[in-house]
Amino acid sequence: MLSQLLNLFPSIKEKKQEIEKKLREADLKAKEIIITAKEKALQIEKNSEEEARRITKDAVIFEKRLYVKEQEIDRMHQSNEQERKRIDAEKTQLMKNRGEIITKVQKIAHLTPQEARELILRNVEEKLKGEIAKQIKNAEEETQAKIDEKAKELLVDAMRYGAVDYIAEYTLSTVSIPNEEIKGRIIGKEGRNIRAFELATGVDVDLEDEGMIKLSSFDAVRREIAKVSLDRLIRDGRIQPERIEEIVKKTREEIEKLIIKAGEELCQKVNVYDLPFEIVKLLGRFKYRYSYGQNMIIHTLEETKIGVALAHELKVDVKTVKLGCLLHDIGKVITDKEGSHVQLGVDLLKKYKIPQKVIDSVASHHEDVPFSSLEAVIVYIADAVSGGRPGARHEDFGEYLQRIKTIEDTARTKKGVRDAYAVQGGREFRVMVIPEEITDDDAVILAEEIKKEINEKFPTFPGQVKITIIREYRAYATSHS
Repeated sequence: MLSQLLNLFPSIKEKKQEIEKKLREADLKAKEIIITAKEKALQIEKNSEEEARRITKDAVIFEKRLYVKEQEIDRMHQSNEQERKRIDAEKTQLMKNRGEIITKVQKIAHLTPQEARELILRNVEEKLKGEIAKQIKNAEEETQAKIDEKAKELLVDAMRYGAVDYIAEYTLSTVSIPNEEIKGRIIGKEGRNIRAFELATGVDVDLEDEGMIKLSSFDAVRREIAKVSLDRLIRDGRIQPERIEEIVKKTREEIEKLIIKAGEELCQKVNVYDLPFEIVKLLGRFKYRYSYGQNMIIHTLEETKIGVALAHELKVDVKTVKLGCLLHDIGKVITDKEGSHVQLGVDLLKKYKIPQKVIDSVASHHEDVPFSSLEAVIVYIADAVSGGRPGARHEDFGEYLQRIKTIEDTARTKKGVRDAYAVQGGREFRVMVIPEEITDDDAVILAEEIKKEINEKFPTFPGQVKITIIREYRAYATSHS
């Protein structure tokens, strides 16, 4: 019996352990259930709070919207009240007008048809007088605005036709040299070649920059002759005083041909083919002439295109405008006579029997004389548009050119002077004299005379001016074999 009980003991122990295990598991599950229940309770509480906040927020929004609606309804009531008052006022005015009309009709009944008609017209006229004046004023303003706008359109369109490439050239040209050896040959022994070149061309030569020679002169024709001559001397390789003079002389003759060609090309570009040769030649000089820093061939082409476009738009004589624009500054390249460029141009055109309307346009393009035709006004406008646009002209540069030319002319008028050139940007004037007429002592006196005359003509001349008198005597002999 005892042994049987002992045999059962392990089984009871195991049962006990199993029961304890299940109790622990049950306890854990109970705790988990409690924790889960708490979490759900917290979530429910959180959701409830959020829902409450949302409901509160919606309620606030609803209250705001309700308030806005109430305000709108109040404004509508006020507006309706104002409209009702306005309608009542108009109704009252209509009733008053009706009474006046009835009274007038009663009066008219005792008038003749003609008297009634006149009475009605007077009443209508009085009422409409202010309205008519207002409409007239509005029509005038509208018409003026359209006129101004159309004028702007005409000018802008004309300027578009006159657009040309514009490159400002002033007093400097450059020539590239292949190497320093060539530069040395250009300078020559003790600088004799470069001196001969400057004397022959009348330009100042700057050799300071590597691979380049700068040629400086206010006269564009001299600069061009010097540039072409130097290019030819470099290609030829024979650089010596005699050869320099030969090349410069030949180049000067060829530049004259280029001037003629430039005049012909300018006429072709504006479709003018029947001008006298001398006028075409003078027009070619525009290629190397500047007015206040603006190249004259570019200015003339630009002005002519603008003038022609305006003439087409305004239905006037296109040929007269074209010739007036083309020839308006022709007097600026007439250098052998005294007078304003306007008068010189007019005299030239009269000489070659150019049509009078063209001559009148040239005469009035600076308003020296009254405008004689619409064509003359168009020439004036086209000139003003081309010369007045930003960047086209430089007043100081024009004054500089005139000052340099005056000083050169001052030296050339002296006895025994062969020629005179401004170099170094006008800081030096080189005067070549005839050695048979001027001695060394005379040269010293001549320099002093020129200095005094310059000081008198330009008392406020900027900077210092160096006057160099060059007296070079050459002896030639030719042998016979």
